[in-house]
Amino acid sequence: MKLGDISVSYIEIVIKAMEQLDIDIDDILTKYAINQVALSSPDARVTIPKFMRIGHECIVKSAAPWFGLVMGEVTTPTNLGIAGLLALASQNLKQACEQISTYELLNKYNSRGQSRFCVSSPFAMEPAKGRQLCRDYGIEEGQGALMFYSISPYNEYNHFVVDSVLSGWYRVIEALTGREDAVAKVCFEFPAPDYADKYDDFFGCEVLFGQPDNFLVMKAEALDWPCLNRSGPTFELLRRGADEDLEKVRLGLSFSEKVSRAIGPLLDGTTPTLEQVSEQLNMAPWTVRRKLVEEGGSFQKTLNETRRDLSISYVRDTALTLGEIAYLLGFGSPTAFQRAFKRWTGEAPGRFRLKQGVNE
Repeated sequence: MKLGDISVSYIEIVIKAMEQLDIDIDDILTKYAINQVALSSPDARVTIPKFMRIGHECIVKSAAPWFGLVMGEVTTPTNLGIAGLLALASQNLKQACEQISTYELLNKYNSRGQSRFCVSSPFAMEPAKGRQLCRDYGIEEGQGALMFYSISPYNEYNHFVVDSVLSGWYRVIEALTGREDAVAKVCFEFPAPDYADKYDDFFGCEVLFGQPDNFLVMKAEALDWPCLNRSGPTFELLRRGADEDLEKVRLGLSFSEKVSRAIGPLLDGTTPTLEQVSEQLNMAPWTVRRKLVEEGGSFQKTLNETRRDLSISYVRDTALTLGEIAYLLGFGSPTAFQRAFKRWTGEAPGRFRLKQGVNE
């Protein structure tokens, strides 16, 4: 199981951000074998580890640790792929946000999770979930939240990712509505960085750090604001094609792969149970168990294989410490993780990483 990949449209955002700073990026693109042919292909993707390395090199070259906010500044709806086009054609902001989260999978996949949109309303969700949004996230009734998943622990390689996503959504919302006052507050999971003043300069609303997740909160009245480029026929045409593409993605996965994708986001310091995974799949636990057995597997086998594949990817492709990887994958201790890794690969994780040319 890979950590994930994203469309080259996100590399376009990086390029535009460097142009905004008047800094040449050709040497970085050449180093990572990204050429014009790839940038013009609707099917071209880059792995998430490669994207993070490219972003980090841009930060070093530009001496701008707030590079993610520069990326947000130049983000347009079209950079979000078919989800962005659907958002442009949507009738109102609420519908646009639903498209951004629903069809994100067509433009990027991350084993850590998927973005989501929700409205804090007793009529739109289970009352308990509505109360949780109000209590844990400070979202008032009627407000909407566009939520990005956690990619903690945070370091110099992934801070910019969250910055770029939330600031990019902020600019996209402005482009969709033609207004600058739709967002009530922007919340970041990580503590305030040294360049916190840059956030105040960028966002025209309250900015909070050390929050339970990464998300934008939209004013209740803003959800009904019309989109400037709304078009019912175009929207339905785009959605028809998007639904077909989404179905192709899902049909291309075996059931065990679907279970593995559900397990990934739940591996966040704990070991997910069959019941938790079944809830994510909207299935009864016994149905999940039966379908896995029909494919010659089991829930425990799929869980172990998911942890094994992610372990190898994290050790090989990221700069996370072994302790951080152990925590992310739900191991009780770094020692337990190292024993499991050696059992899976025949090598200790430190030696494996060294051989792959990645410094811990």
